Amino acid sequence: MTTASSAPRLLVVDDEPDLRTLYELTLLREGYEIDSAGSVAEALAQLNARPYSAVITDMRLPDGSGLALLRWLEQAGRPEKAVVITAFGSAENAVEALKAGAFDYLTKPVDLRQFRLVIGSALGRVAPAPPAAAPAVAADGPTAPRLVGESPAIRAVRSLIDKVGRSMAPVLVQGESGTGKELVARAIHDHGARAGERFVAVNCGAIPENLLEAEFFGYRKGAFTGANEDREGFFQAADGGTLFLDEIGDLPLAMQSKLLRVIQERSVRPVGATAESPVNVRILSATHKDLSAEVAAGRFRQDLFYRLNVIQIRVPPLRERLEDLGLISARVLARIAQDAGVSPTPRLTAGALQTLSRYAFPGNVRELENLLHRALALAGGEWIDAGDLGLPDALLDGDRSESQFAALDTPVAAAPVAEGLSLPEQLPGDLAQYLDEVERAILLRALEAHRFNRTAAAASLGLSLRQIRYRMARLAISAAES
Repeated sequence: MTTASSAPRLLVVDDEPDLRTLYELTLLREGYEIDSAGSVAEALAQLNARPYSAVITDMRLPDGSGLALLRWLEQAGRPEKAVVITAFGSAENAVEALKAGAFDYLTKPVDLRQFRLVIGSALGRVAPAPPAAAPAVAADGPTAPRLVGESPAIRAVRSLIDKVGRSMAPVLVQGESGTGKELVARAIHDHGARAGERFVAVNCGAIPENLLEAEFFGYRKGAFTGANEDREGFFQAADGGTLFLDEIGDLPLAMQSKLLRVIQERSVRPVGATAESPVNVRILSATHKDLSAEVAAGRFRQDLFYRLNVIQIRVPPLRERLEDLGLISARVLARIAQDAGVSPTPRLTAGALQTLSRYAFPGNVRELENLLHRALALAGGEWIDAGDLGLPDALLDGDRSESQFAALDTPVAAAPVAEGLSLPEQLPGDLAQYLDEVERAILLRALEAHRFNRTAAAASLGLSLRQIRYRMARLAISAAES
């Protein structure tokens, strides 16, 4: 009977004895225990005999492909992490391996530094670099609970997140603006081995072109005017964790080329530095653009697109999952009410939910949040009715059948409808700005009528003093306007 050992045991599969020996010696020096095989049949015999921490396999083997081992591991429900070694330039094989469940892949000739790094990462033995201060970095936070909904569309997204979270495969998240692409990326991070490490989110479209290289890769003191100290970039900040590149389609071609090299080499050279430093980062990216069309138009590098688009997750727009409106709205209202100090949390009436269901939501969940933010401010009570939403009939798509509201879980109650509001002759170009202006005008009229006595003005609108203070602060209304 085999005695259990504290050192991870790995299985190395390669039909070339010299390469197999090289991999074995490299891993033995790292403190691993090693078994080896020269074919698919030998590897399966070893796997049937005992479990391993990881399997490192060449793609081409005398009696088959390394993909056969990956599929066997997947079908058998085995926990081993798999790392695949492919011939240089075989991008299609690498993509196929990642989709088959490989944790990561390496290309021949194998760089032993990268080899050790990838194996260590697969086994959770790579210590991340100390967190570095960097602009545009989002803090970690619970994410999976924010992916609210039980529609088939969002369930499919959650299923993909569970699957891809286990690997190092690059994921491209596509969807319209406001659909929650960053939430999906955070959920992938939270479901993987890197959940305890940094999640660094970068908006590629928000960084001036002349600062991109310094922000991404860092710089050394004296590299350019104003570089008074060494500074690490996004890649170094995310070392050991996940780097999320939002709106990747906005990167200029010159920066795309540099990004591709970093992804391939797994190392960065800060501006002004003479040597490269290895980085252990998982890349997730997102865009609202059709990157394949951008490639065809010459605005996005094809080789970078293939690197990023190993696995694609499409986030559905809100109009394709309207059955989730009740759950999403309840979650959003709870958060807004908590931030504003409003208790109890206001709820939507059936009429309000029906009105929301007739709206197309071109801004998706982000627009819903803004709309509910405003509705909570205007309602001033426990219930939010259709009139509080401020959606003109001209923006609604017409009545829906009752069956379409049966699955919307929301309390039903009567609530007063706002009266005395007239619609503009022309539809506003910016609905959010228009509604802010309407709300501001109403508040100012009430305040002026009561000589800016906030308590009296609030009472005339059915608001509490705390609620009117909150609205005045949000709309930048001060006593000076009287």
